[in-house]
Amino acid sequence: MPETIDADVILDAIASVLLVVGGLMSLAAGIGLVRLPDLHSRMHAATKPQVLGLIALLLAAAITWRSWELVPIVVLAWGLLLLTAPVSAHVVGRSGYRTKHMRRDLLTHDELASAVERISRDQHPNRRG
Repeated sequence: MPETIDADVILDAIASVLLVVGGLMSLAAGIGLVRLPDLHSRMHAATKPQVLGLIALLLAAAITWRSWELVPIVVLAWGLLLLTAPVSAHVVGRSGYRTKHMRRDLLTHDELASAVERISRDQHPNRRG
């Protein structure tokens, strides 16, 4: 007679896979921060895999807890990261652009140059540029 697989074993296997995926995504973000050449590439590496890695880790935790009451906490934690990661990346990217901590040779089209020039001209009307 074939043995039936227990639901707890399946849930633990899914949680294990999610833990490994979340850990690998976080590792990829860390390696990207060290290995990528410029600020904007590093910024991308810090936000994209980190958000996906965190949702995998949070899902693994929710599956391991096996409690519906903790699901809103998981959703709130992931939602806060989902809201703050793009905003912080945008602020870091803009400040890096304005302070010249970027590689212009990697840009294909510089959409921000005209806006920065206009703002600089409006803030300093006597300066010629």
